Amino acid sequence: MEALRLNLRVTRGDHFHLDTLDLYLAKAREAFVRVASIELGVDHEVVKRDLGRLLVLLEERLRTQVEESRLPPQVPVALMTESDRSSALALLRQPGFLLQLLADLESSGMVGEIVNKLLCWLSLTSRHLESPLGLLIQSSSAAGKSSLLDGVLRTLPEEDVVRYSAMSGQALFYMGGQDLRHKVLFIAEEEGVRRASYSLKLLQSDGVLTMASTTKDPDSGQLVTKEYRTEGPVALAMTTTNPDIDPELQNRCLVLSVDESREQTEAIHRTQRQNLTREGMIGRRQTASRLELWRNAQRLLEPLDVVNPYAKDLTFASHQTRTRRDQVKYLSLVSAVALAHQHQKTIRHDAHGRFIEVDLDDIELATFLAGHALGRSLDDLPPQTLRLWRVLCGEVRAAAEREGCDVDLFRFTRRWVRERTHWGDTQLKIHLRRLEELELVTALRGPQASTYRLACLEESATGLVASGLPSLAMLRAKYPAHKYDGTWSGFCGRWSGRTGERSGGGRPEVRPVPVEPSVLGKLDEMALGEQNPEGNVGPNDGSVGVVGNAYREETTDPVVSYLSTSNGSSVGHRPLVAA
Repeated sequence: MEALRLNLRVTRGDHFHLDTLDLYLAKAREAFVRVASIELGVDHEVVKRDLGRLLVLLEERLRTQVEESRLPPQVPVALMTESDRSSALALLRQPGFLLQLLADLESSGMVGEIVNKLLCWLSLTSRHLESPLGLLIQSSSAAGKSSLLDGVLRTLPEEDVVRYSAMSGQALFYMGGQDLRHKVLFIAEEEGVRRASYSLKLLQSDGVLTMASTTKDPDSGQLVTKEYRTEGPVALAMTTTNPDIDPELQNRCLVLSVDESREQTEAIHRTQRQNLTREGMIGRRQTASRLELWRNAQRLLEPLDVVNPYAKDLTFASHQTRTRRDQVKYLSLVSAVALAHQHQKTIRHDAHGRFIEVDLDDIELATFLAGHALGRSLDDLPPQTLRLWRVLCGEVRAAAEREGCDVDLFRFTRRWVRERTHWGDTQLKIHLRRLEELELVTALRGPQASTYRLACLEESATGLVASGLPSLAMLRAKYPAHKYDGTWSGFCGRWSGRTGERSGGGRPEVRPVPVEPSVLGKLDEMALGEQNPEGNVGPNDGSVGVVGNAYREETTDPVVSYLSTSNGSSVGHRPLVAA
């Protein structure tokens, strides 16, 4: 320290002396001792000796405070009773317990978003892996991205979540005192960490941050080099409304988009109204205990090595350079599914530690989820822009057919698009400009107003190609003796519109094909590369009807049917409102 300035008061009976001084200045100390000894009527040496003792005590106290400030903040850890532990362990040992997670999240007020909720929960659970998944939810303002992430975070222990609203550029480098290993680093908005994007990318990729900085030695006063180190790995989670995300950060994360359809909005409105009824209030209180059960279940998950005996047989798309990182996300997703089911597996031991092995059920669920998440991330368009492009293709085709002209000759204005999408003008300008930059839409500037036309006629012209994920049927044929319970076969098969063994995988690359407007809404929910021009969802997909596309055509959501019947499972599931 360079200064120790304070207000000092010394008393003796009715006499006192008060002054402001810097104890590190010899002249100031000498002046204080001289005047105080006169005012108090004591010997000069007595005051000088007492002042020296005070200086030593203050230095010791300040040194202790500095050392305590460098320690990580103590996060209170909830202690589980034996009953809580038994209940949580029974939940984790339950086959298909993730379906119960979906039902409990729906009961807590999270409507729809079935695939997104599973991806969020597994991404946050991957914090126990050596290479956790990053999570970025991208959507329009007020679409519910924060509600989605906050709702899933409520199933995680508070001691495992580090929350920040914003972060400066060097903040992560100076967090060495705080333990971030196997934690979730939750940032409210991506905009709040733009200055820290470099350190976030390094922490996500390398699992550790190091920095050498010049500082002054407190004893000698000389400039010295000090190393700062922040240990990971961490599971990064944040949201954004910005369609132009830093590509280096984007390709390190799973990028999800929320359902912005009118039907989802109506379902949310119904839930909001239901929450104000007496039944809704009682239901929320009952759900709180269920969420505590999930937090206890997360506390029972521990970091383990996850060995994938099928790794050499897995496949992934290779048509873009960025798939080198995307395959790592897929493999991490497989490991996250296996890690979540660690209490249903045999924990093995060898000379290097404890580990569990991936089974075919883990690969089936992870492949299905990867077909939805990674498939969209391989596209050049942000999710909202892609959604606008699909709606434009369908509406322009329908309008051109009504007017009897070619699609490429049909002209439209922003007002025409607003009337059909109900988007705001600012939002529409942003995404139309992105389509124009990618030469999917051509703007025709006029003296009074601008009109547009489609520059590309294919629905899938921006890269809707197969993800190249593996075929479960092929893996089962190669390893017929390996364990496979088919826990997720009904779930994945019904969601992707087929009831066979293969769900979400083994699809060859396909060329873009013209898609009828009535199918556009369904394509948004289909696994990447599955072309279904008939719009059929399969003969055995239940009978729960929802409105699932932009043209108000009634469809049947297979996951709602599956969760409502629970496929014969002993666990009760209430029907979810489909996204």
